[in-house]
Amino acid sequence: MTFLTIGHRGVMGVEPENTLRSFVRAERSGMDVIALDLQLSKDGVLVVLHDAEVDRTTDGSGAVADLTVAELRELDAGQGEHVPVFEEVLEAVRTPFQVSVQSGAVAEALAELVRRHDLSTRVEVASFDDEVLAETARLVPGVRSCLYVDERVPHRRPPVDRALAAGAQTVALDIRRLTLDTVESVHTAGLRVTGWTVNTLQQLRLARALELDGATTDFPEIRSTGRFIA
Repeated sequence: MTFLTIGHRGVMGVEPENTLRSFVRAERSGMDVIALDLQLSKDGVLVVLHDAEVDRTTDGSGAVADLTVAELRELDAGQGEHVPVFEEVLEAVRTPFQVSVQSGAVAEALAELVRRHDLSTRVEVASFDDEVLAETARLVPGVRSCLYVDERVPHRRPPVDRALAAGAQTVALDIRRLTLDTVESVHTAGLRVTGWTVNTLQQLRLARALELDGATTDFPEIRSTGRFIA
């Protein structure tokens, strides 16, 4: 079984998250997939940021949607890095991407970019929002997608039913709340299941014991360590 190691916002445990520096290090560390987050700037450009505001990860303040891409790129995102434009990231590294999208507007902009540059083999769309995934599947038929599930948030349907309805091929769950029954139910439905966020050897051993298809991690060491865990 192939076990995918997914670099969380690059390798945010050792580099500034969602920056070119972090993505390049993730690729050099051998990550199979790089997970990143997209937001739309005031002028409609897809930029790589997790939060809706810039306060936590840069030396600026305010909402991403209120700042132009030029204003965003003037901010320091850590160690002198700037906020990257998604197309800039696509040119910088060749590793496949898991792109987190949490709004319909971002999904539409991403879908247009995927169609224009034929990125369906390089990009997997991820979201906690079922409707965003379903809309993305409608806009870009055949694009791979991953439903992130936070089991602390009550939902009327189980993760498998939600994923199938949204057209997702993968379900990602919190490693701290995963059970063997859940993993088996996802696999029985013909879907992949990954765990987040796997940052310790103990968590990695659990991911392997549960026979997950992959794990998201903040640290490059998990990639090398995982090769020696049966």
